[in-house]
Amino acid sequence: MAKSTLSMDVRVEEQRITSFIRRLVAASRTAGVVVGLSGGVDSSVVGALCVRALGSGRVLCALLPSRHTPQEDTDDAIRMVTEWGAKSVTVNISPIVDNLTSAIGEVKERLPGANVQARVRMTVLYYLANSRNLLVAGTGDRSEELLGFFTKYGDGGVDFLPIAHLFKTQVRAMAEHLGLPASVARKPASPQLWPGHTAEEELPAGYEKLDTVLHFIFDDQAPPRIASKRARVELPVVERVMDMYSRSAHKRAQPPALRPRNSEK
Repeated sequence: MAKSTLSMDVRVEEQRITSFIRRLVAASRTAGVVVGLSGGVDSSVVGALCVRALGSGRVLCALLPSRHTPQEDTDDAIRMVTEWGAKSVTVNISPIVDNLTSAIGEVKERLPGANVQARVRMTVLYYLANSRNLLVAGTGDRSEELLGFFTKYGDGGVDFLPIAHLFKTQVRAMAEHLGLPASVARKPASPQLWPGHTAEEELPAGYEKLDTVLHFIFDDQAPPRIASKRARVELPVVERVMDMYSRSAHKRAQPPALRPRNSEK
């Protein structure tokens, strides 16, 4: 991937995002924000930006591990919370997930149980937010938003998205600019919804290729064949990207609803 394709001025972006966070929190008349801090690059960048925007005293970092969460991720999250001087709370979600799934009945398929974990995390974050007058800061990036690589009403259930305009590779550049540990900035993306779960096992290519494809399709409005040539990525990969975008349209839209009868023409 050519560096110029997705290059950005990280200092300008930091200022834009922190200003956005401050304006949003001020307009909402809330006390600050809560961030679900997993130890991954997206949530770590969001946490760091929120601390820079609001100060450590107005940022609550929620560590929500499950039995699938690597100890390395938890250690990274604790390390950053300590360095930032932010407040934190830890809630092990596995007992909650187990009680819920056992009450409903065991499901053999892996995905429904995995999505329950994401939605339990959302519920915990909103419990913390409601009880402390906070906003829930989303941690999704643009790559995940366009590909639909998030759980509807799970990690997609938030009050605002401070880095949803940045591709994954741009988020990594921001992490380095913010001085986050290299182990976090370059850590393979993973929702950690089952043992050994990584994002790229479910995606058609690595983020370096995917972000270039997404840029040519959605920023330059290039047709798939042209995007394939410009990005130097195989056409089947581009077609899979378009399929993922199309299939996940419902995740990015408001639920369909009929209008009142007298408003139809």
